[in-house]
Amino acid sequence: MESSVLAFATDLIDEGADTFFGNLIDRAGVGGVTLASVYHAARDVFPHHPERVVRYLEPGAAYFRPDPARWAGRRLAPTPSTAIGERDPFAEAAAEAGRRGMKLHAWTVFCHNDRLGFQHPDCTPANAFGDRHLTELCPADPEVREYARTLVGELARYGVDAIRAESLHFHGLRHGYHHERYFEELGPFAEALLGICFCDHCRANAVRAGVPAEEVRLAVRAELRRRLSDEAAAAEHMALDSLAGGALAAYVDAAAGTVTSLTAELAEAAADLGMRLTFMDGGGPGKGWLSGIDLPALAKAAHRIETLGYARTPQAVREKVAAFALHGVAPRDMAVILRPMASDCDGPANLAAKIDTLRELGVPEVEFYNYGLMRLSSMDRIGAALGG
Repeated sequence: MESSVLAFATDLIDEGADTFFGNLIDRAGVGGVTLASVYHAARDVFPHHPERVVRYLEPGAAYFRPDPARWAGRRLAPTPSTAIGERDPFAEAAAEAGRRGMKLHAWTVFCHNDRLGFQHPDCTPANAFGDRHLTELCPADPEVREYARTLVGELARYGVDAIRAESLHFHGLRHGYHHERYFEELGPFAEALLGICFCDHCRANAVRAGVPAEEVRLAVRAELRRRLSDEAAAAEHMALDSLAGGALAAYVDAAAGTVTSLTAELAEAAADLGMRLTFMDGGGPGKGWLSGIDLPALAKAAHRIETLGYARTPQAVREKVAAFALHGVAPRDMAVILRPMASDCDGPANLAAKIDTLRELGVPEVEFYNYGLMRLSSMDRIGAALGG
């Protein structure tokens, strides 16, 4: 079974290569490191950081040195984080990992990028009223797709084994932003409708699939107005496929086709460059339809599907993997992320039992979240569990 720890480039910069890789090898005993290459904004607590405890990560920053020739004339281009200065953490990580016989994976956040979203609102999703969701990029937009393909080519320069593709899909309304506020109760149906993209590109894709996109948009808009103006209406239950004569469901299915085709393009590009592409699905089966996630189709498009195995017991981890199997994703085509922290594990035996469960099911890859966000004792827990 392959194993790696997810980490930020700032961990490598702040601790130095010997400490960083020493912890991964001597404490955790893993065979790889999954380093964030492009990441979203965050504020985190770092328990074993040598100087800081609370640190902010910049919105939509890159942690490698982009090749200017590749991005010449492009509006959408990665901006290196100010935290890396003139350094190239990915080049450093590639050299150090290679010297130690470890694999390097690129943890890449594609469409959740508020830096690029605020700079280029026309490349972001638009709801039924035309309001832009500026924290995201729309997977149907041709410039966004070109940006994603170019990122794959950039990362191949570093000898990356696999790209972990996070946020390679649409996002709902409550994906998270500073001080999000919903003082009136919207209800789950209105929230779902407000998260559907009706930008020109998404509507054009739907029309090509035989869906009356404008009719759907107007129906969604009218339903949202009704629920936003009436508290009783906001609480009403309604099946999504009942709106617009069932055309809304077909519209969402067309959006899933957009995500699947982009994933297939990137997976093919990655394979041509000697890499794998793993689609990271954080929601789990049955929770991603409105985000354009069609698991059976994505299992064919990507080289692997990765999910969060965050759970207290090995049985719960088993059930998570089994749920994917019911949706057309075989365990042999999966990777699973575990948390070794006390919130999920009460000790090495618990973590070891989860790893044994994944081995028994035939899952070929396990990852651990997250290097900088865990205590060193949790790193030791990984080593004990893998060694046992």
